[in-house]
Amino acid sequence: MNVPVRVEHCFRKATYVIVTATLVDPEVDRAGGTTLAHIIANSSKKNGTRFVTLSATSAKTNDVRDVISQAQNEKRLFKRKTILFIDEIHRFNKSQQDTFLPHVECGMVTLIGATTENPSFQVNAALLSRCRVIVLEKLSVEAMEAILMRAVRSLGVQVLGQGDQHGSSATGSSSGSSEFPVYIEEKALNTLAYLCDGDARAGLNGLQLEVQARVQARLAVGKTTPLNITEGGSADGILITEEHVKEGLQRSHILYDRAGEEHYNCISALHKSMRGSDENASLYWLARMLEGGEDPLYVARRLVRFASEDIGLADPLALTQAVAAYQGCHFIGMPECEVILAQCVVYFARAPKSVEVYRAYSNAKECLRTHTGPLPPVPLHLRNAPTRLMKNLGYGKGYKYNPMYKEPVEQDYLPEELKGTDFFKERKA
Repeated sequence: MNVPVRVEHCFRKATYVIVTATLVDPEVDRAGGTTLAHIIANSSKKNGTRFVTLSATSAKTNDVRDVISQAQNEKRLFKRKTILFIDEIHRFNKSQQDTFLPHVECGMVTLIGATTENPSFQVNAALLSRCRVIVLEKLSVEAMEAILMRAVRSLGVQVLGQGDQHGSSATGSSSGSSEFPVYIEEKALNTLAYLCDGDARAGLNGLQLEVQARVQARLAVGKTTPLNITEGGSADGILITEEHVKEGLQRSHILYDRAGEEHYNCISALHKSMRGSDENASLYWLARMLEGGEDPLYVARRLVRFASEDIGLADPLALTQAVAAYQGCHFIGMPECEVILAQCVVYFARAPKSVEVYRAYSNAKECLRTHTGPLPPVPLHLRNAPTRLMKNLGYGKGYKYNPMYKEPVEQDYLPEELKGTDFFKERKA
């Protein structure tokens, strides 16, 4: 029986685990995609299940066929089941993914795929419909602090609380691997937990690099700075502060992927923020995209669309503003064009909104899609007549040239079958 599982992972962006059968293990609480695979592998050994791992970055279709062939032999000769784990499954193209279909459907192998991309876009729909998707969310700040604290203990680094700086004792054990103890401020650990944005790998790497950098710098100088660690005494050592952590990481790891799901998530958030007239949120999502490396011309193109779709005739100058912003970005590029986009985004957030034209055109398209039978012909009086033959056939006959009349002209412009149609009826309702 399939049981829903919620797991958290140690990577910066959301990881998706695609399984044909949900495997429950008490250790999956804080596992990443590859870590989860190792846990399942260890569990499968206990019940005699064969576990095979492949990486889509290096494996070929023939490798998959070999594994499936071995799985068939194992099942036929030894009644042994096979679990196939594919890391980065999105790297397989759709035809390669089709290789799994018949064997997954008949239960020859239990497929587990890990990917950092949205399976809706990257995994074959037929294969996805036969699987269960488990989302491994990024870690919380509290979880990151717990991981960093365990790492600090394993490195033998002592943690200084706010009171320890004024004479109280520090927590943790002193490192025996260096000539002098290493200390880190508790606030520095908290800051690191925030800056790594739920990515334990980035947090652990940042901590390790900071410790190594400070130790190497101290060794190069050849001396230590006295630190008052305990009451009535002092010890030579290295202190890692919050400023050191910020300097080492330079900035928070911005969660953004120009080619993946986060690309669409952020542009959707920007669009909805401008539509909701929230200028602060609009600026935030714009900055999130640009600082993450997004092409400014892509954002500018979306703003051109927004100008007509969401503002429309409520402020016709919005389209002029958007086109000017696009041209400005094209002329000067990043980083100078960021303020041009910011100006346009704020203008749109503050502008009145109208979807009158957008809905009317949607109604016109719907009219065409739902029409049964052949489309009605263009009325003769509306047709162009560049030749004598066309004039003889009645093209343009009876057409009234509006500028020649002082009074409003009564003339039909829709086909006879659509006479009286109003695509703006929602506005009038």
